[in-house]
Amino acid sequence: MRRRRRRPDSSGPPGAPHWMTTYADMMTLILVFFVMLFAVSQVDIQQFETILRGIQGSLGVLDGGRSLAPQHVIEGGPMAAAALQAQLQRELQEASRMAMQIQTRLAEMGLAERVQVRVEERGVVVRFTDQVLFDLGKADLKPEAIEILKALAPVLREWPYHFRVEGHTDNWPINNEIFPSNWELSTARASRVIRYLVEEEGFDPQRLSAAGYGEYRPLFPNDTAENRQRNRRVDVLLLRAGLTAAEPIEGGHPQAGAEAIEPEGGV
Repeated sequence: MRRRRRRPDSSGPPGAPHWMTTYADMMTLILVFFVMLFAVSQVDIQQFETILRGIQGSLGVLDGGRSLAPQHVIEGGPMAAAALQAQLQRELQEASRMAMQIQTRLAEMGLAERVQVRVEERGVVVRFTDQVLFDLGKADLKPEAIEILKALAPVLREWPYHFRVEGHTDNWPINNEIFPSNWELSTARASRVIRYLVEEEGFDPQRLSAAGYGEYRPLFPNDTAENRQRNRRVDVLLLRAGLTAAEPIEGGHPQAGAEAIEPEGGV
């Protein structure tokens, strides 16, 4: 007798069909995906606001407060970018007037072509080639260098902010008992100019600093004798008021005429 085949139960297992499980998993994953996108977008906004506040603080844009000087009070709300730009413009105009005075004095001495004067964002740069102030490989002021500095001293003394003297060399190595490298040579030259201004011309030593850059800040590639000569230089930098405020001096107070902005109560 032929055995009768049993038909499969078409009703299936109890509960939802199999495809519904896959569909539910897919919808759950999509929901989680959009929740994560929403959460990440909220974090980015907070991070953006934090970064923005940090940039504003570094630029002196504050939510209120006072400066180091009691007479300079910032009222209500952040300082406008236009005000900061106007302050920078005033400082650069002041630097331009000083540069013209120095250029006039150099022209009277017939040195307008040997000593360069320029205005940049840091302030006024009075640039001497090494041949004007020093002999090659040495850090002793030449007699004519002393005459030039002596003649410029009355004009430079009118600048009420900080001075930085910066020494530069070319890339030719130097190694002797006095100067083991170009670092020592460039720093010694800058220091020698400062010593003259302080000891002979009565400049305030708290308003002067020296920096030696060796061969690592060239104006031109050190590929020709002419370019190497241009790179050997000493720059007397007259810092504008806004940068003078960042110079460390005794007591931590800014230089005369500088306005350092900080939050109420200081840090």
